[in-house]
Amino acid sequence: MARPPVLPGPRPDWLKIRVPAPEVVAEVEGLIREQRLVTVCEEARCPNLHECWGVHRTATFMLMGDVCTRHCGFCNVGKGRPGELDPEEPQRVAEAVARLGLKFAVVTSVNRDDLPDGGSTHFAATIQWIRTLSPHCGVEVLIPDFRGREADLLTVLEARPDVLNHNVETVPHLYRRVRPDADYAQSLEVLRRTAEWRDVHAPAMRVKSGIMVGLGETSEQVLALMADWRASRVDIATIGQYLPPSELHLPLDRFVEPAEFDLYRRKGLEMGFQRVESAPLVRSSYHAKESFEG
Repeated sequence: MARPPVLPGPRPDWLKIRVPAPEVVAEVEGLIREQRLVTVCEEARCPNLHECWGVHRTATFMLMGDVCTRHCGFCNVGKGRPGELDPEEPQRVAEAVARLGLKFAVVTSVNRDDLPDGGSTHFAATIQWIRTLSPHCGVEVLIPDFRGREADLLTVLEARPDVLNHNVETVPHLYRRVRPDADYAQSLEVLRRTAEWRDVHAPAMRVKSGIMVGLGETSEQVLALMADWRASRVDIATIGQYLPPSELHLPLDRFVEPAEFDLYRRKGLEMGFQRVESAPLVRSSYHAKESFEG
């Protein structure tokens, strides 16, 4: 049976982007190549790459290679057996942050279920190196679920990031299709444990999570998920339009209208979120510094 097209019709006007400052984009790209780093901006084919690199001079660094041990149907990152960890990578990321003069750095990773600690020690080392070389730079980490292991989560938390982000990605009804190797309740538990630790040890830390829409969820399901977030004490929420990276990925169910994104933002603020970034082009690290300071 023939697959549906990657996008169901022309891209709406609200999903078209302006490409700014190509010379600055090239500068950031050159530094990333020089430092032998991987960014989720490129691996996930983020639509905001040119804005973040060309206007804000920011990039979301992806640790531990470009091969993931999980098989999410929406993700463009390669799947398979990852290579060995590079022990110098945390320092190189911190050096790139310092050379770019960043005031806020975002660090994520592929899933590394092949590692005994899921890569948590590597995250902690990266935070510590950034603190050493750029002591006034804020740090957000977007972490995997570490298979629910609390000790691995504590390893990252004790390195004191400013924001701990863990995405649930979609509503529970779609988990088996969208995130076959993950568990919705487990992801909520990561967020709940983070908030509990934050309340005792680091009151200024923020807890963050995000989803994509346009995969077949209803607005009622999204609002129910947002209520689950608040019950888990999430402070910052991100909601953006899913766009299939290729015809081999999960098909797009629909383009979500801007008015629906506005609804999620309004309802989220009524629920008590500190900040809700909800718009078609929003991604996990979009306006990360502004969301934290908000």
